[in-house]
Amino acid sequence: MSLSPDAEQALQSFAECRNWEQRARLLLTWGAKLPALDEQHCSDENLVRGCESKVWLVAEQRDGRWQFRANSDARLISGLLAVLLARVNGLNTEELRALDLSDWFNQLGLARSLSPSRSNGLNAVLQHMQQLAVGG
Repeated sequence: MSLSPDAEQALQSFAECRNWEQRARLLLTWGAKLPALDEQHCSDENLVRGCESKVWLVAEQRDGRWQFRANSDARLISGLLAVLLARVNGLNTEELRALDLSDWFNQLGLARSLSPSRSNGLNAVLQHMQQLAVGG
């Protein structure tokens, strides 16, 4: 599975970080660039279950490729969502279903720093994406 330019940029940016503090600052930067969702999209219908923080997710498919938009009420989670979106946007349904989330965060050097609750929340987001992709 090839990487999108956004995913390549994420890998390059995080590879330059020497420690968790630098990665955390970079995550906040990525999160700040995440486009805000319209108020109408921040509804219970788009709320991802299984996250401690509030996360809203909107999906659309264009030419067989998925485009997701997401937002959170937590700044660090917004950064994690931004790097997740960098990895998943543009994938087809089969590629999305095959994505190894822990491998992606490992490549970014973030996996060891994620608390179990954050990891579970990110897995819930990916599962929600996969459910939307298969129409359920």
